[in-house]
Amino acid sequence: MNTCMPPDQARTEFDVIIIGAGINGVGLMRELALQNVRVLVVDRADICSGASCAPSRLIHGGIKYLETGEFRLVAQSTLERNLLLRNAAHMVHPLPTTVPVSSWFGGIVPSIRRFMGLGGKMADRGTVVTELGMLIYDFLGRHNRVMPRHRFFPRRQSRARWPHMASSVMATGMYYDAAITQPERLGYECVRDALMTESGCVIATYTRIEAFHDGTLTLRDRLSGRSWQARAPVMVNAGGAWIDQINAILGLRTRYIDGTKGSHLLLRHDALLRELDGHMVYFGTPDGRICLAYPFLGHVLVGSTDIRQGDPDTALCTDEEQAYMLDMLGALFPGFRFSADDVIYRYCGVRPLPASGASDPGAISRDHIVHEDRLGPAALFSLVGGKWTTFRGLAEEVADTILPRLGRARQVSTRRLPIGGGRNFPPPARQAIYTEGIAEAYGIPPERARTLFARYGTLAQDIARFCAHVSDMPLRSLPTYTRREIAFIARYEQVRHAADILYRRTTIALSGALTPDVAREVAEVAGDTLGWDADEIQRQARDAWQQAETCHHMAAHPVPETARPEAIGA
Repeated sequence: MNTCMPPDQARTEFDVIIIGAGINGVGLMRELALQNVRVLVVDRADICSGASCAPSRLIHGGIKYLETGEFRLVAQSTLERNLLLRNAAHMVHPLPTTVPVSSWFGGIVPSIRRFMGLGGKMADRGTVVTELGMLIYDFLGRHNRVMPRHRFFPRRQSRARWPHMASSVMATGMYYDAAITQPERLGYECVRDALMTESGCVIATYTRIEAFHDGTLTLRDRLSGRSWQARAPVMVNAGGAWIDQINAILGLRTRYIDGTKGSHLLLRHDALLRELDGHMVYFGTPDGRICLAYPFLGHVLVGSTDIRQGDPDTALCTDEEQAYMLDMLGALFPGFRFSADDVIYRYCGVRPLPASGASDPGAISRDHIVHEDRLGPAALFSLVGGKWTTFRGLAEEVADTILPRLGRARQVSTRRLPIGGGRNFPPPARQAIYTEGIAEAYGIPPERARTLFARYGTLAQDIARFCAHVSDMPLRSLPTYTRREIAFIARYEQVRHAADILYRRTTIALSGALTPDVAREVAEVAGDTLGWDADEIQRQARDAWQQAETCHHMAAHPVPETARPEAIGA
């Protein structure tokens, strides 16, 4: 079902209009659709194409938030992490996390000051502070627990486990969080769930707001040029870092957002990958920031910076940020060499944090705030803050505010409701049987069934069915994908640009596999499916590769396919 085009009517009535198709917007769309609410989501670009496609790809409780006393946020985050490990098991996986410690009592005074709201940077988190934080973290994450409690290792065991780590590390603590392989795709699956549940829902991507008057939005499709109107008694601004800009278009002057830029690198570094062995290292730096590194798609994901950013449209990961992250990683692992040549992909996004006068960007709360304003006859809710981990909880909270305004009552709880390809997801002991069943039912090789299952969870059944019993050839430029697989995504997954496939419905770009040839072939398949002419196919391929060069600093040579396993830590 592909309903990303505007409705046939020139003016359409909805119950709720959501501006912004990031994770907060599409998460709320799913939540409301499951209550049989007619929702329109509008975005000037693709689903999860802003900051929602540029996170650290962690589903985590936020152990560092304990330092600023945000216990409620940590408790909610650990609960939502535990729920996502069940509800999105096809994408969210446990991630053992190691914290290196270089002193016994470091950080006690700064941690007390931060906890009391007096500021101060944590340049050193010693054993006492780290152990106390992990104890509290375990306690707050006790509800719906699915992972082990923390452990502490003295110097000898730490040196044996981490032989290339700095000699100043005297102990390590280990606790468990989680990582998500394809957050952008999970955002799409929220949209899919909504459209499959409530026929009155519509998503209008690549659509801009032209005007707002007397409760009516005038919208224009950026690709077709068609103009249309929509109205609803409730509107939601889920525009992320662009919230204040969107409110200005709607006629409101607000200053709700104080964005900070977070940049990340993907490294090809086999030696570090082997030493990580499926673990994340989460470590403080001398200037008080937090950095991390963990295995991701056969490479190492490194992050992140935290820099104030005024205009989100100009945000890029700079050479200076790249050098900073490589330097910090090199200080923790002096036994390895790191250089810009190791970087195969870099990206950044602007966190939509609440406006704050804090001098330290890292001290700004990651909790969410919901502002309510009036737009003539309509109520407007602006969703400020939040993060990937808590998107369902935020959607639940906002839906429970909106439903009474519509005279509705909640019909379904999403707390234990699987998302997309997580529905009917088999436990590990039964996954081999499940993929063998796919292979047998649709006449595809067992290895191919396992690949589809790793990428799409139980939605692999739909793709395997589409690929079966017809001539399906591997892509010449990227044989781990097939033409019918790409055609399915183009036809059924709200695709309007080749870049939607390359950057957000798959991990082709992020895994380092994108080249000009791949962009060209994927655009050809998508164009054949969606009816593009030869000039449009060429333009789509060119634009997709230009994004790779200018935004992600990719080179025009592929990463060897043997270096691109599908799962975290594989």
